[in-house]
Amino acid sequence: QLQLVESGGGLVQPGGSLELSCVVSGESLQYYSIGWFRQAPGKEREGIACVSSRDMTYYGVFVKGRFTISRDNAKRTVTLQMNNLRPEDTAVYYCAAELYGLGSLDSAKYDYWGQGTQVSVSS
Repeated sequence: QLQLVESGGGLVQPGGSLELSCVVSGESLQYYSIGWFRQAPGKEREGIACVSSRDMTYYGVFVKGRFTISRDNAKRTVTLQMNNLRPEDTAVYYCAAELYGLGSLDSAKYDYWGQGTQVSVSS
């Protein structure tokens, strides 16, 4: 069974950067679409970015060029580079996987989830 583990979260000042990693084990990454989602206290989970099994990328409107998603199938890793972070980016960040996915920001399409990593943006 596929397992996902996120890392790279932490506390950063506004305007700063973080790089989140999602490492996949159990099966080959190449067949999966991977999405990054986040959930802040009291808010619904929202899609940030995804990369399909064919390496097509999609982003949420609020990203506005600040975040970049990439995948390295050989390293079984999907990375989310986040720049120019804002206090409203504070949330728990999750990666998720969909087998043979075409790429979607709809969390309902994803079958496997990591445990999440906390990102806090504050001065």
